[in-house]
Amino acid sequence: MIQSVERAAAILEIIAQEGGRAHLRTIHEQMRIGKTTVHNILKTLDRLGYVQRVPGDMRYHLGNRILNIARMAGDDAILRDRVRPVLEAIAAACGATVLLAVPSGDEVAYLDRIEIAGGSLEAGDFRRREKLEGSALGLVFLAFFPGLEKRMTPVEGRVLSDAFLSQVGEVRTKGYALDIEASRPGWNCLAVPWRDGGLVQAGISITGPAGTFPRRRLIELSWTMMSLVA
Repeated sequence: MIQSVERAAAILEIIAQEGGRAHLRTIHEQMRIGKTTVHNILKTLDRLGYVQRVPGDMRYHLGNRILNIARMAGDDAILRDRVRPVLEAIAAACGATVLLAVPSGDEVAYLDRIEIAGGSLEAGDFRRREKLEGSALGLVFLAFFPGLEKRMTPVEGRVLSDAFLSQVGEVRTKGYALDIEASRPGWNCLAVPWRDGGLVQAGISITGPAGTFPRRRLIELSWTMMSLVA
């Protein structure tokens, strides 16, 4: 047994047993090792995205990377059912096709969509998965899922440039991301994060023809979307 790996796994199990969130003191008392050691392991897990902190909450929460790994082999039916009313409200308010997605590995995985008459994506234009850096939803995930940006392995033709990382930072500041014909020619997209208990769990986007949804209109609709997902 490698002691550090064993301890990290035990800490994750303690947090899970405490309902997905636990104070440092609780973890320390159950681990029965030095508080500094526990804190250092938690800092490492936090940096990697396996645990995370919520503003105003002193507890450590299971991070999105754990949920991401589970999602790759799991079922998101519960999430779809829970978010569906939000998707319907956005579709009605914005008059656009609405998509629900989550990060899966280094990709965007689409879980649900609501189409509008005359503005839906053709089957050949809609992919169930696409690279994170290729869409507005990918930008949202890179901006709001802790550690996701850092753990993407740069490979030939897929290095995250300084300009792209700056764009991710802007998304984090503004709270939404735009895709102006970047992933699909002739289509524009707006994406915002969806939170549950203060943590970003998924992303929601609207998309439509560039002529119907120019940049200016998408920026205006960003306020509508953010109010509906709040």
